[in-house]
Amino acid sequence: MHQVLFRLPEFLGGMPIYGFGLMMVVAFFAAMELAKFLARRSRIDPEIFSNAALIALAAGVLGARMSHVLENFGDYSRSDLSFAQNFFNAINIRSGGLTYYGGFLLAFPAVLAYGWYKRVPLRLGMDIVAPALMIGLGFGRIGCYLNGCCYGAPTTASLGVSFPYRSDAYLEQWHEGKLQVPPALLDMNGVPRSIESIEHDRMLSDAQRTNLINLANSQHAQPVLPAELYSTFTAWLIAGVLVAFFTTKPPPGRVFALMLMIEGVSRFLLETVRAEPVGTFFGYHLFGNLTFSEGLSIPIVLMGIAIWFIFSEPAEKPAMKPSAIAG
Repeated sequence: MHQVLFRLPEFLGGMPIYGFGLMMVVAFFAAMELAKFLARRSRIDPEIFSNAALIALAAGVLGARMSHVLENFGDYSRSDLSFAQNFFNAINIRSGGLTYYGGFLLAFPAVLAYGWYKRVPLRLGMDIVAPALMIGLGFGRIGCYLNGCCYGAPTTASLGVSFPYRSDAYLEQWHEGKLQVPPALLDMNGVPRSIESIEHDRMLSDAQRTNLINLANSQHAQPVLPAELYSTFTAWLIAGVLVAFFTTKPPPGRVFALMLMIEGVSRFLLETVRAEPVGTFFGYHLFGNLTFSEGLSIPIVLMGIAIWFIFSEPAEKPAMKPSAIAG
């Protein structure tokens, strides 16, 4: 876990560069470049997919954050915090908390609408977007790992990773009574202090401050599975399969259908190694004892199967605007 990868030089303001945000940027450009590459192979103007990527980024982040907030609504409607504090926590994406399916459900129709406006062949456009989504997801999950969110279930296996003091895993295990925090690191309310609060505590001497920071840095959560990296590997593997299938020139729409089927199944299986609670929506259990992503995986797989059979024949090539045809 490396939430802050590095800081800019002081003459540039010393701004911290967060791993999560940097991986989101890398994911965006990697997905866009793959979509442009596939568009050129299909003789479609690649710049259309540059604009589509920007639309997908804005709609995807909004949908992913909204989904996460609604799924964990209790964390953002705490009675001990003011409305402004709860609202800031809800929109603060630097803390992590972006649900992939939520982003997909909002970004996909937004991109479809833009493609329809540009008269890009719908089914072919879906096939181009499919592997790009998986490439972006893979980089995004690396960002989750660096941020310390979306981690896996506790494990004793050698593959387990131990996140540092006050990480999400550390705080969750502390809340559950699975680990003890040294009393010196607790504030007056019995909550683990942040290292920043220790650094700015004027009541401490330099020696006391150094000792507390060293003590905090020596603390780690119990090992958990690196589910984020499992998801990265799976997403990139799916992207490779989709690109290979795309080159065989199947009936348009079937690459997208294959993505839905494989991603839905793999996500359902990956949820079994993640530390995710039972899915709720405004406090209601929508999918019984399944997590939110497990529940959504089922209709997504069924949708992929349906699209596979619906798009069994080659599509007639519709007339496109001149701007949609690559030169």
